[in-house]
Amino acid sequence: MAYNFDELVERRGSDSGKWHYYGEDVLPMWVADMDFRSPEPILRAIHERVDHGIFGYGLDSPKLKTVIIERMQRLYNWAVRPEEIIFLPGLVSGLNVVSRAIGERGDGVLVSTPVYPPFLSSPINQERVLHSAPLHVETQGQQVRYTLDLDTFSAAIQPNTRLFMLCNPHNPVGIAYSHTDLEQMAALCQQHDLVICSDEIHADLLLGDTQHIPIATLDPAIADRTITLLAPSKTYNIPGLGCSLAIVKSPQLRQKIQKASAGIVPHANLLGYVAAIAAYSECDQWLTELCAYLTANRDFLVQFVKEQLPTLRTTVPEATYLAWLDCRDAGIEGNCQKFFLEKARVGLNDGAVFGPGGEGFVRLNFGCTRATLAQGLEQMKQALATLG
Repeated sequence: MAYNFDELVERRGSDSGKWHYYGEDVLPMWVADMDFRSPEPILRAIHERVDHGIFGYGLDSPKLKTVIIERMQRLYNWAVRPEEIIFLPGLVSGLNVVSRAIGERGDGVLVSTPVYPPFLSSPINQERVLHSAPLHVETQGQQVRYTLDLDTFSAAIQPNTRLFMLCNPHNPVGIAYSHTDLEQMAALCQQHDLVICSDEIHADLLLGDTQHIPIATLDPAIADRTITLLAPSKTYNIPGLGCSLAIVKSPQLRQKIQKASAGIVPHANLLGYVAAIAAYSECDQWLTELCAYLTANRDFLVQFVKEQLPTLRTTVPEATYLAWLDCRDAGIEGNCQKFFLEKARVGLNDGAVFGPGGEGFVRLNFGCTRATLAQGLEQMKQALATLG
């Protein structure tokens, strides 16, 4: 490999939310940013922009739109026009804007749980009603697997449901939805006239031979009711630079989003534009090697759980760098996230905040060096050993 993902980069003292939220003796494996340096072309592009020395008000980047259009065509054979791209300062802003733009107060927003917490809070923030369709979960040995339950999905759609927020690849359970799954969900959305907001921020973080399918590429009718949210932030470890985007085919939906954003949602960050152009133009080899490293991390974690953590179960994520650990049979009294924080000094995400079905789980971020991952898992093993 040309890139050294085993390099330990000191992040304390860098105003990192991930590394400063807990005490200095806690190993943070929670919030979804990685511990790897961003690719050199991104760093170089930012340095060149900084050397210019002026950071005035900016406009949407035509160059970045061209790069995105070329990328969507190359990766997915998806034809996107410049006017169909809306830049945003972050994906969470996008979820809130879409919740605000679609329907009226009291209308319903459908989500598949457990799911990334802003999917749960965004509709509530915008005075909508949350409708939950739990994913089907099954266990086999020490693995836990989630799949679409189409009957549950269909039953969760209410007369006042106006919007379906899809997480694909899914955070936290790591599903990369199949073509069949996407077609079935899309058909129900067409039947009930639902707008689809598809969070595809983890679309590049594919493990093993996983392929990503944007739901908007199924057919033009689905594309016309879909708002696709994307960003380079997770992939290239640049979330602090504030640059995301929405691809929206329908002029009517674009108008609603722009109206809901007006005077509230700021422009993307100037340096974020620069970083995104470099990321999408010059970093393909880095991304290929990153995904190989993350795949090996996933496999290491799954094997460690199997051999060393017999009271836990784990997902085998198809995408993302997030593992979803089932602690329900571990003999932990009370909250399992708090147990690992206090007894193992490992900071994880509490599964309960991911909605129905999350209780008794924790989310672990394996977007780190192999040594860091091994250390965290070993500390968790020692903590579990105290339970006898």
